[in-house]
Amino acid sequence: MRTLTLSIAAGLISLASIFFIFSACASDAELNDSTGLETAIFAGGCFWCSEADFEKLDGVVDVISGYTGGTEKNPTYAQVSAHRTSHAEAVEVRYDPSKISYSDLLEYFWRTIDPTQVDGQFCDKGKQYRTGIFYLNNTQRQMAEESLARLNQIKPFKAEIVTEITKASTFYPAEEYHQDYYKRNSTRYKFYRWSCGRDERLKQLWGKEQS
Repeated sequence: MRTLTLSIAAGLISLASIFFIFSACASDAELNDSTGLETAIFAGGCFWCSEADFEKLDGVVDVISGYTGGTEKNPTYAQVSAHRTSHAEAVEVRYDPSKISYSDLLEYFWRTIDPTQVDGQFCDKGKQYRTGIFYLNNTQRQMAEESLARLNQIKPFKAEIVTEITKASTFYPAEEYHQDYYKRNSTRYKFYRWSCGRDERLKQLWGKEQS
C-alpha cells in the first residue's frame, strides 16, 4: 500500500511538472487564435487617433478602441474621460505576424505619440490619456524594453521618455459609436485631430520620421 501511495505521489508530481512547463511556455508564446492572428495593446492618447494610425498598416487586420490599465470593471467612456477610473484610452491591435511583426508595431507606435508628455497627449490632459505599451507575455515585454532602449539611443529630441511599459490587464472595448470613429465621422475627426495639434507636434518631434 505504501509503495502504491508513493507511486501515485510521484505520478502527481510528474504531472504537476509537465503542467508547470506547459504553462511557462504558453505564457511566453505570442497570443494568437485559430486564425493565426496575434494581439498587441497600446495607449496613445485619443483612441480614435490610435485606431486610425494603426489601421493604415499592411498586416493589421483590426483595431479596437477601448480602455485598459485600471482596476475598475466595465468602465464607460463617461467615467474614463472624466478621470473617474484608473484606466487609459487604448487600442487592441489584431495583426498577421506573417506580414508585420510586433517589433514593427513598436517602432511605428513610438512615432505616433509624444513619449515625453506626462499624463496626457497633445491637447488631451489627464492620466486617462497617458501613453503605454501593455505587454501580453514575456516576449512582448522584452521586445518593448529593447525597443525603448534603442529609442533612447537614437531619439531626435532631448526630453525624457515617460511612456509606460506595463503588464496587460483586462482590455474593455469602448462603446460601439467609438469604433471606426474616424471613418464614421470623418469631418469631426479630422477637425479634432487638427485642433488638438497632434500632427504638428509629431512633426516637431520626429520630423521626416513621422508616421
